[in-house]
Amino acid sequence: MFGFLIAVLAGYLTPKIEEPVAGPIVKALEGHVTVAPDEKRLIAFMAALLGAAIVASLMDSGTLFGVVIGAILGYFGERIYAVLSKIVAGRRD
Repeated sequence: MFGFLIAVLAGYLTPKIEEPVAGPIVKALEGHVTVAPDEKRLIAFMAALLGAAIVASLMDSGTLFGVVIGAILGYFGERIYAVLSKIVAGRRD
């Protein structure tokens, strides 16, 4: 369960770590691989997911499935919440 929560946090923090984490990775890859500007967020997500997986493994907590689902829910959580809020608000009217 702890691995799932770590992954949710990692997914949520992805936009916030885009510059400090993905920026240096993109610079390191610059001469070897072409990275499109819109792929920077993907690199940040991969780094966050890798970090969450390492922490979950070190803590011996969570499964691979839980970590992946947690990261996805963390990344898209605000959007999912907005959609569900609209659905609930529509039923009240």
